[in-house]
Amino acid sequence: MLNIDSIQNGIVIDHIKAGTGMQIYHLAGLDELDCCVALIRNARSGKHGHKDIIKIESMIDLDLDVLGYLDPDITIDIIRDGQIVEKKKLVKPKTLKNVIRCRNPRCITTIEEEIDHIFILGENGKYRCIYCEQEPNKQNP
Repeated sequence: MLNIDSIQNGIVIDHIKAGTGMQIYHLAGLDELDCCVALIRNARSGKHGHKDIIKIESMIDLDLDVLGYLDPDITIDIIRDGQIVEKKKLVKPKTLKNVIRCRNPRCITTIEEEIDHIFILGENGKYRCIYCEQEPNKQNP
């Protein structure tokens, strides 16, 4: 059995849908950190069968909106002195700014490069562009 040491101070991104940990690793910019980052893929989970886990041995600012959009089932554990001091459950954010791009070729965001790509979460659980109401290419990457 593989043994991964616990971290003393840092962040654990837990309950990531199995197989999507690497995507989150890159989108969250973790590949640019100079601290120790461990990505554990397909770990056993009593709740989900399998899951991915990311351990970051540093206190960094994470964009929780991006993580909530990618996988709202993710939990963020803040670790200090080897103990979990805070646990955050994510939800789908109501607004996404410059996280996803509008795919409508006639949308103002396609023509004007400086305009922010802003999407609002609708009552049906899908995001729509605030300018043209187009849905993004993928709701759940």
